[in-house]
Amino acid sequence: MAPRLQLEKAAWRWAETVRPEEVSQEHIETAYRIWLEPCIRGVCRRNCKGNPNCLVGIGEHIWLGEIDENSFHNIDDPNCERRKKNSFVGLTNLGATCYVNTFLQVWFLNLELRQALYLCPSTCSDYMMGDGIQEEKDYEPQTICEHLQYLFALLQNSNRRYIDPSGFVKALGLDTGQQQDAQEFSKLFMSLLEDTLSKQKNPDVRNIVQQQFCGEYAYVTVCSQCGRESKLLSKFYELELNIQGHKQLTDCISEFLKEERLEGDNRYFCENCQSKQNATRKIRLLSLPCTLNLQLMRFVFDRQTGHKKKLNTYIGFSELLDMEPYVEHKAEPSKSQTRKPKCGKGTHCSRNAYMLVYRLQTQEKPNTSVQVPAFLQELVDRDNSKFEEWCVEMAEMRKQSVDKGKAKHEEVKELYQRLPAGAEPYEFVSLEWLQKWLDESTPTKPIDNHACLCSHDKLHPDKISIMKRISEYAADVFYSRYGGGPRLTVKALCKECVVERCRVLRLKNQLNEDYKTVTNLLKTTIKGSDGFWVGKSSLRSWRQLALEQLDEQDGDADQSNGKMNGNTLNKDESKEERKEEEEELNFNEDILCPHGELCISENDRRLVSPEAWSKLQQYFPKAPEFPSHKECCSQCKILEREGEENEALHKMIANEQKTSLPNLFQDKSRPCLSNWPEDTDVLYIVSQFFVEEWRKFVRKPTRCSPVSSVGNSALLCPHGGLMFTFASMTKEDSKLIALIWPSEWQMIQKLFVVDHVIKITRTEVEDANPSETQYISEPKLCPECREGLLCQQQRDLREYTQATIYVHKVVDNKKVMKDSAPELNVSSSETEEDKEEAKPDGEKDPDFNQSNGGTKRQKISHQNYIAYQKQVIRRSMRHRKVRGEKALLVSANQTLKELKIQIMHAFSVAPFDQNLSIDGKVLTDDSATLGTLGVIPESVILLKADEPIADYAAMDDVMQVCMPEEGFKGTGLLGH
Repeated sequence: MAPRLQLEKAAWRWAETVRPEEVSQEHIETAYRIWLEPCIRGVCRRNCKGNPNCLVGIGEHIWLGEIDENSFHNIDDPNCERRKKNSFVGLTNLGATCYVNTFLQVWFLNLELRQALYLCPSTCSDYMMGDGIQEEKDYEPQTICEHLQYLFALLQNSNRRYIDPSGFVKALGLDTGQQQDAQEFSKLFMSLLEDTLSKQKNPDVRNIVQQQFCGEYAYVTVCSQCGRESKLLSKFYELELNIQGHKQLTDCISEFLKEERLEGDNRYFCENCQSKQNATRKIRLLSLPCTLNLQLMRFVFDRQTGHKKKLNTYIGFSELLDMEPYVEHKAEPSKSQTRKPKCGKGTHCSRNAYMLVYRLQTQEKPNTSVQVPAFLQELVDRDNSKFEEWCVEMAEMRKQSVDKGKAKHEEVKELYQRLPAGAEPYEFVSLEWLQKWLDESTPTKPIDNHACLCSHDKLHPDKISIMKRISEYAADVFYSRYGGGPRLTVKALCKECVVERCRVLRLKNQLNEDYKTVTNLLKTTIKGSDGFWVGKSSLRSWRQLALEQLDEQDGDADQSNGKMNGNTLNKDESKEERKEEEEELNFNEDILCPHGELCISENDRRLVSPEAWSKLQQYFPKAPEFPSHKECCSQCKILEREGEENEALHKMIANEQKTSLPNLFQDKSRPCLSNWPEDTDVLYIVSQFFVEEWRKFVRKPTRCSPVSSVGNSALLCPHGGLMFTFASMTKEDSKLIALIWPSEWQMIQKLFVVDHVIKITRTEVEDANPSETQYISEPKLCPECREGLLCQQQRDLREYTQATIYVHKVVDNKKVMKDSAPELNVSSSETEEDKEEAKPDGEKDPDFNQSNGGTKRQKISHQNYIAYQKQVIRRSMRHRKVRGEKALLVSANQTLKELKIQIMHAFSVAPFDQNLSIDGKVLTDDSATLGTLGVIPESVILLKADEPIADYAAMDDVMQVCMPEEGFKGTGLLGH
C-alpha cells in the first residue's frame, strides 16, 4: 500500500493541469480516492487509513471463525463465589484489616470459645417476628458478642466463599485504611471480651477467656547467700518473646526463661539476711493455657528516633511444640529445664510471623463440631438465600450477554462479507463508528457523520482518510438497526470543495514563481517618485502570509462543522482564538500608525517598484496602499515632538533633583537612629518606598514618570498617629522608613508636595541624674493602632493560604537535597526585587500616587497601611531557595499529617519516618494545624528521616513500618 502522503498527491495530481471551471465528476471521484483498490485480508495486516476501500484491520478479526462464548461477557461465574465442600469460609480484607481477619479466624477455630459465644443471650429475639425473621430490614448486631456470634455462624455454615466483617470492624470504630499493631489489638480485644463476658450468669461463658487463654507463671528470686526463694505469682494471656539474636522459637523461649543474675548495684534485698545480697531471678512456668499465644517481638523501640521498628529476622518453628521441658510440675526436679527441647517433624521458617498460636494436645477425643443456635442459623439461611438469588441473577445476566454476543457474531459474519462496495452503489461511514460496531466491549450507538461534513453539508475531501466506503446494502442494514446520519451517498461528494482546492493548488504553484519574481524586483533601484511603501516585516513574511491566506478557506471549512461527538469548541476558547487572530497583523499593516495612517518611522518600511507592488496586490488585494508621495500621520508627528519635549523636561527635573539631594540619591552619609548624630537634634522621616521610586526616576528619567509628592500618610494610622515606636524604627521597621537631614528636608519641601510632616526630636530630660535622652515623635505614636497592626501581622502569619515554605532533608546534621518530585518545586530563582524591577515603567503602588502633583493623592486608611506592611514583610523575610531545596505550597489550616504526605511525595520518605523541626522545636502533633505549630510563610522546616536499625546479632535486614502514635485511641477497644 502506498504511503499516505503519496496517496494525497496522487488524488490531486490532476489539479496541476485542470482549471477550476473544468473540474468533472471523474476528477471529484479521484479526489475522494474512489479509484483505490480494496485491501485483501492476510496480505494487508493493518488498516490503510488513506484508502477508503480498505476494510481490513478495523476489529473484524475477533469475530471471524469460532468464538468461545465466555468472551461474550465480563461476568465471572457466580459459582466461583460459592464455598467449596469441606473448606473454610474466608473474610474480606477491607483495606488494612488483615490483622483483624487473622484473629477472627483463630478465635473461630477455638471450638470452646465459639460454643461459649453461642450460649450468650442475644437481642436477636427483638428482631424476630412471629415464626420468622422480619423481611423488610437486615439484622444489625448490637453488641460485640452478637457480632462475633453472627460472624462465627456465617463462617461455620455460610454458602459464600468469603464474608464481609465490616459490621464488626465498624462496631469497634477501627480505621480500615490504617495498619495497626496486631499484638496490641489481640491484647485489647481479649481484655474487652473478658470484661463483656464477666457479666454473664453462665460460668462456662463467664470464664471462657481465662479457661482458654490464661496461664500462670512465677517470678522466682533466690538469694545466693542463704538460698531463700521468693515467688511472685502472675497470670498471662500471651508470652512475649524477644527474637533478636535468635533463629529458632525454642531459643526465644529459653531466653524468656533464662536465669538473670542480680549483682553489684542491682543486688537483691533478702528479708532473711536483712541485707542486699547477690541473687538469681527467673520466670518459672507453672501452668499453660489450652490456647498458647506466643508473641514474637518484631517491633522494637528505637530511643534515638522515638519510633518503633520492625525486625525482619527469620525464625524457625515447628507445628508441634513440646513445652514439657519448660514447665515445672509438682514432684518434678527443676533440672528438667536443662533438657534439650524436642521438636516435631513439621517445621516452618518466617521473617514476618508475629504471633504463633498453639493448641494443647490431650488424650481425650476432641470435640469437632459445635451446633449453631436456631436463631443464628435462621439468619445464616436468610443470607444463603440472598446469595443463591444473586447467583441466579448473575447466571441470567451471563446468559443474556452470551445470547447478545452470539447474535452480534452472526450479524458481523453476515455483514462484513457484504461491506465492500465494488462497482455497486455505495455510501461513506466513519471509520470510528465501524470500529465501535466491531468492539464487543461497548454497545453500538447511532451513526454520526457530522464531524466529516464541510461547510456545504457534504463530505469534506480532507476527511476521506477517516471514512470508509461501504456497499449500499450494508448501509441500509446499519441505518435500519442503529439509526443516525446524515447518509453520505455519491451525491455527498462536494464539488464546491474540490473546485476550491483545485484553485488553491494552482495558486500555490504560481506562488513559487511569483516569489522569485518579487525577490528579483526588490533588488532593483527605485527611480524618481515612483514606488510604494511596504513594511519590512511584511516583505520578510509575505510568502508565508499568502500561503496562510490560501489555506484559510480550507481551515474555515474544517471548523465550520466542528460539532463532533462531545467535541464542540468551548465558548471561552473560541473568544480567545478570535482575539489572537484579531491581534495578528495582515500584510502591510505593520506600517500603520494607531490613527490608521502611514507611520512616521522610516526604519520600519521601504519603497518597492510598481511592478513588485502589483504582484503583491494579487495576493493581498485588501492591503493598505501607501504611494511614495504619501505624507506621514500628522497626529503622530505632533505626539513625537511632545514626547521629545517631555523627555527633555524629565531629564532636566531629574538632574535638578539629583544635584539638590546628592547624598540621598547616592545613599551616602545617612543618619541612624540607633547611633544618633551629634550635630543635630531633629531628623525627618519619609517612607522608604518614596526614596526607592525617586531614585528609579533619577536614574532613568526617560523611562519613568517624575515623582512629585511624598506620601507619608502610609506611615500614619487613620487617626493621624505614627505607627512606629522609636525602638521598632531602629530594628524591624527600619526597612520601611528613610531618615532625612534637616537641610535635605528643606529641599524636599521645595521639590515635592508633602502630605504629612514626620520628625523625631532629641531632648534632654530635666532634673534627671544622670542625664537621660528622650526622643519625641511628631505626630505622636497611636498605641491602639500600633497594637492592632501587630495583632494583624501575627494573624496574617497564622491565617495564610497557598503560601510557600521550604524543607531541608538533614542527614548527619548536614543538609542534603534530593532531586525527586521537581513538580513540587514552586519557587523561582527570580527574587522579589527582580520581579519588581521588571514592572512596566510608571507602574505605581496603589498606596502611593506620586505622579499627579499631589492633587489626587489616594486617601490612606489603616487597611491600606496594613496592605503596604504585608508587601514589605513579604519582601524582607523572603527566603532564597538554595539548589535542590524543596518548596511546598501549604495553608495555615492544614494539619501536620497532611504536610507529611506532601513531604513524602517530595523526598520519598514515609510520614512515620519523618522527624520534623522548626527553629529547634520538634513537630510531633499530626492533628495540629500548621498555624498553631508556628509554621509561617517562608519558614524552613528541617526533615530528618529515620534510618533502619539492624539486628546486629543475626545481621538481618530491618524494615520500617508505620506505628501510629495514636494506636487504638478513640476506638471501641478502649471503651469509646
